[in-house]
Amino acid sequence: MNVYDGMRIAAMLRARGMTETSELSDADIIILNTCSVREKATDKVFSALGRIRLAKKPSALLGIVGCVAREVGSGAFRRVPELNFVLGPQSYHKLPQILDNPDSPLLNIDLGGLEKFDEMPQMDSSPAVAYIPIQEGCNHVCTYCIVPFTRGREISRPYADVVRDTKHAAQTGAIEICFLGQNVNGYKYENYRLSDLIRAAATLPKIKRIRFTSSYPTEMTDDLIEMFAIEPKLLPFLNMPIQSGSPDVLKRMNRPYSLDSYIDIVNKLRVARPDIQISSDFIVGFPGESDDDFQQTMDIAQRIKYINSFTFKYSPRPHTAAAIMPDQVPENIKKERLYKLDAMLSEIQREFNVSCVGKTLECLCEGADKTGKHTIYRTPYMQQCIVNIDPNTAPQMAKIKITNANKASLRGEFA
Repeated sequence: MNVYDGMRIAAMLRARGMTETSELSDADIIILNTCSVREKATDKVFSALGRIRLAKKPSALLGIVGCVAREVGSGAFRRVPELNFVLGPQSYHKLPQILDNPDSPLLNIDLGGLEKFDEMPQMDSSPAVAYIPIQEGCNHVCTYCIVPFTRGREISRPYADVVRDTKHAAQTGAIEICFLGQNVNGYKYENYRLSDLIRAAATLPKIKRIRFTSSYPTEMTDDLIEMFAIEPKLLPFLNMPIQSGSPDVLKRMNRPYSLDSYIDIVNKLRVARPDIQISSDFIVGFPGESDDDFQQTMDIAQRIKYINSFTFKYSPRPHTAAAIMPDQVPENIKKERLYKLDAMLSEIQREFNVSCVGKTLECLCEGADKTGKHTIYRTPYMQQCIVNIDPNTAPQMAKIKITNANKASLRGEFA
């Protein structure tokens, strides 16, 4: 979602005659697009602002957009007096106002629904992967999550608008469509669901791959599961966060699914698409989490065999119920548990990567590696595969034979 927001902001400024620069000292406007889902992310914003205000030229406009802007509001101006604007995730389309009136500080953290999608100009070109937001906000109100405060309650974009954006992306260079939402598989507009959007995107000849993120277990409906069986363009990969393997912790998190129901969904997916692989999100050290609770998380991770996961120590966030729960877990215990979980998940990921050696997979070009001499491709399972070919001559799509693997990436050659 933040990548998409950043692309839309850049497109909006280009439409006003501005160009991007990689040199901070050259910039006339500097925008931090922010995330507040973890406390550390918020802290990084203000650390970065401290560095930027010392390095920027005096006339440059400086501001933050996104979830941290919504979280801290006018307090951002008190913490960083040099700020010119603070715009929430649903009001960054107001950015031209600060360009027209640079001497008047701009604050707008309203939850404006779908207004930004209507007011923002359509991007005139698309990279190979097009991010298409289909809904914003979340109704689940997990006790640890600040999203309902920063992004608001769930609202789905009109079906026709999403289809229009998908067609535009295909016409301007996209090969892969990634549908986005805080609760993406909760998309509901009139009688349309996410499965209908996937079906519509799959009819476009130029679109070769389709995926979506991030999904919620109870919204993984049978019609959506069936799409994995009948639509070959839908990648055999799904991020479906479980957060914890403990029923008691899930209850305190306000995650309304049982382990049995989660496992049943995974089994249905594997029947529909035998080659599907699952990734997840985990939080360790949630208030009241015991050693036994944590072991249950280790057990479910080992049982499902997640090939890639995002793991976090629990981080208290303002405006959430968990922040004031008793029995907060000490930091040293959270750190130890995270280390153990990461070690096990890394080994599972390594085993899966090694199992791919010798297979031929159709992959999408992502661009040059850090050396600039090799090309990075993404497999259907979103693994990074490095191929020894000049990035300037690399085809966008290619069948690649996997020749080597470690826990982080693959090596391959054209089949």
